[in-house]
Amino acid sequence: MIQTLSQPWPWWAGGIIIGLTVPALLLLGNRHFGISGNLRHICAAVFPSNIRFFKYDWRKESWNLFFAGGIMLGAAIAATLLADPNPVRVAPELAAELQTYGISNYDSQLPPEIFSWDSLFTLRGFVLLVVGGFLVGFGTRYAGGCTSGHSIMGLSSLQLPSLVATICFMAGGILMANFILPYILRL
Repeated sequence: MIQTLSQPWPWWAGGIIIGLTVPALLLLGNRHFGISGNLRHICAAVFPSNIRFFKYDWRKESWNLFFAGGIMLGAAIAATLLADPNPVRVAPELAAELQTYGISNYDSQLPPEIFSWDSLFTLRGFVLLVVGGFLVGFGTRYAGGCTSGHSIMGLSSLQLPSLVATICFMAGGILMANFILPYILRL
């Protein structure tokens, strides 16, 4: 079983599993899937205050906190028990392009030239990690949800705002990956 789980799965297997999550949640109590709302639930639970945004019955959404916890637990199990000890395989064309940005260490999923404490205190690391993290959080709140909530749950329930948000997510990703990120990586 471990051998099967540790091998790469075909792309469509993940799609089927994610696709079955939506009707399962709807059938099991009309639940809506999304990860970004968990920050609001945690803040409402941990910091009870007179802020109107946090005054709601967060306990009704506690199932989603367990769902997010399960994602983190599953990631930890996969990273420890199912980890591939070999360096990450990168296409030669991509490796050559990344080399021009000073990224050449493929020992883990996250290159230490970007994702490390040393990198955080450089202009490039600060822009990618801190400014980028802020923009993701701001955009998630501004869009009224994250990619999982809009693109998985919202599209499957035919919500027009989710279609608009998903189109914007895709356009933003294409612009970032092809035009903005190469400039930032040269910093």
